[in-house]
Amino acid sequence: MPSILSVVVLLIQCWSPTSTFMMLPSTVWIRSVTALVCMYTLIQEGHYVKAGYRSDTHECLRTCEWPPKPKICRYDFTIELFHTMSTDCMDCPHNQTHCYRPQCIPADGVPRAIIVINKLLPGPSIQVCEHDTIEVKVQNNLINGESVAIHWHGIHQRGTPHMDGVPLVTQCPIPYRSSFTYKFKAETVGTHFWHVHGAQLPDGAFGSLVVRQAAPNDVHSSLYDHDLAQHVIFVHDWIHEIFIERYIRFFLHGFDDTPDTLMFNGEGRHAKFVHEVSNDTIYTPRHEVHVERNQRYRFRVIANAGLECTFQVSVDEHNLTVIASDGAPFQPIQVAALGLSSGERFDFVLNTRQEVGKYWMRITGREFCAGMKGLALLIYEGADGLPDPPEEETPSQMGVLLNPFNMKSSPGVVTTNELIAIGDDTWTGEETTDVVYYIGSQLGLINNPNYNHPVYNPTFGVAGDKSTFRGPLSPQLNHVTYKSPTKPLLTQSREVSEFEFCSFESTQAAQQHCRIHHCECTHVLEIELGKVVELVLIDNGLVLNNSHPMHLHGYRFQVLAMDKLGDMTSVDEVKGLDEAGNITRRYLNAPLKDTVPVPDGGYVVVRFKADNPGWWFFHCHVELHMLAGMSLVIHVGSDDDLPPIPQDLPRCGGDWYPKEDPMTGGLTPTAMPNSAAIAQDRTGIPALVCVFASVMLPLFSKSF
Repeated sequence: MPSILSVVVLLIQCWSPTSTFMMLPSTVWIRSVTALVCMYTLIQEGHYVKAGYRSDTHECLRTCEWPPKPKICRYDFTIELFHTMSTDCMDCPHNQTHCYRPQCIPADGVPRAIIVINKLLPGPSIQVCEHDTIEVKVQNNLINGESVAIHWHGIHQRGTPHMDGVPLVTQCPIPYRSSFTYKFKAETVGTHFWHVHGAQLPDGAFGSLVVRQAAPNDVHSSLYDHDLAQHVIFVHDWIHEIFIERYIRFFLHGFDDTPDTLMFNGEGRHAKFVHEVSNDTIYTPRHEVHVERNQRYRFRVIANAGLECTFQVSVDEHNLTVIASDGAPFQPIQVAALGLSSGERFDFVLNTRQEVGKYWMRITGREFCAGMKGLALLIYEGADGLPDPPEEETPSQMGVLLNPFNMKSSPGVVTTNELIAIGDDTWTGEETTDVVYYIGSQLGLINNPNYNHPVYNPTFGVAGDKSTFRGPLSPQLNHVTYKSPTKPLLTQSREVSEFEFCSFESTQAAQQHCRIHHCECTHVLEIELGKVVELVLIDNGLVLNNSHPMHLHGYRFQVLAMDKLGDMTSVDEVKGLDEAGNITRRYLNAPLKDTVPVPDGGYVVVRFKADNPGWWFFHCHVELHMLAGMSLVIHVGSDDDLPPIPQDLPRCGGDWYPKEDPMTGGLTPTAMPNSAAIAQDRTGIPALVCVFASVMLPLFSKSF
């Protein structure tokens, strides 16, 4: 970012009688000087480079104090179609510096259309302190006309359920060429992320959201020396086509659920280029993490997957001291590798006491991504000139694995439910569970008529034998495909036809029918406010050997029990085990999570107190499964229990921008925006000034 001084110096140089500009006709150099001033103005206004989102320049990224000094943290997001390896990348990767040009997104070197925010991958990072207020104006510039909503994954939205960002559950999605301002308190401490809640997520519309707290309130503050913005890391899958194409192919062309690349923070390697001089094979840059020797760094790792990828993260010749997950702290545990499913976050401390050098940070693909890997470089200060180490893993990297996939607890393997929670949010186990619900997730061997006609494309298989299963699959919960309502449940549930809804109880009664015939509805589980609820989550294990990471909005839950029973199981089998007393729960200091992978052919028992009224989405965080219907809505309390919902919140079924009718107090449509729906956009003013100046100044050039 140029400073004002540098622009002034450049103008003085242009004004010099010997400069090239002064030798030009007056109109030309006046226009040129005007252009320089305009360029600086536009840069400052964010037209050229979206400053402060990728680095440490935003005022809200700071050392958090106690007592707190809250700030209002404002961000402007523009979501739009863009492209990897665009013309902004110029000669990348032949000239590696070009790969870091503003608006250049190399990704893995393969050109493809993407959907991003502010032309960044990952998108802008929001990093604030506890008790800050976050305001994000989202402008939808998707020229294909798609609407969007942004979910703040991990933020509980207590008091602001209308800001949760789930289309047609908590809000109307934002239409094309419209904007919406999200505003909420940063009260949920920890490592979180934001993402579009829809098919645009795997195409690049995601970014980190970190809520730090003052050192006296951080139970782990003594374990690390640094908690840096650049040590927030996404691990994610990547494909070479727009995601909706892969989604449709899954149903209509054949199973294809393997990504092309595994990425660190939007950087990876796939496409090969030939150096013009040496003929060597070259690639786009890998992600690099820089550290100093003999320091302790807190890393925050976020997993995001559109397909059925699970990730194992490790750092060569370094152990990881894992201290928190999904924002909740637990007793530190030292491991060699860490498993993450989509939607999960883990924090670990890395002690840099090895010799000065370069070390690989590794993503190892598991389940459907088995055999894939992604690499980033951990570079000690003073090691920049050293060669990269060999890419092969070494036996010395063997050790304890935390959060395995589809594995029982065993020596060398620690499952999530074995972690011991610490901190103020920890339950003592004294509260009695009021109600238990059994929820089965399955890739149902049944046709979804939205994609496949049951006569033209039948499914078949022999019960108990996965190898015989053929045909289209339907991701479901309790044999029901979730179907979005026509209007948001939080604000307009009374306008939704009763025929769109089905209650959890009614789907239980209809299970035999729904195992044979495709059932879909707006699936709602009603829970009374204040009840202590247990959910027994079962992965039936039918058809495919993959776990389902289940995410609950609005809450963290205790993970009380977890086990893998075999290749396949059923709700009835798990319920029978439970009724016979064969599922042991650990209530005391059970770990807190908001996303948990359910083992294939196994179960997880979670518990939460329903003290946050609202309509909360509960779904598999594999985007492919969520979009296809592996979801339901948990409705806590009644409308009378809800916090006040702003009267000027946009409503579905009318114009996007409403206003209050002074005569009736109701809402009447208007074409003009209001403060809640859209903030006044002033970014066009500098551009108008520049145009005016470039036209008018030459008219006065004769006076020089």
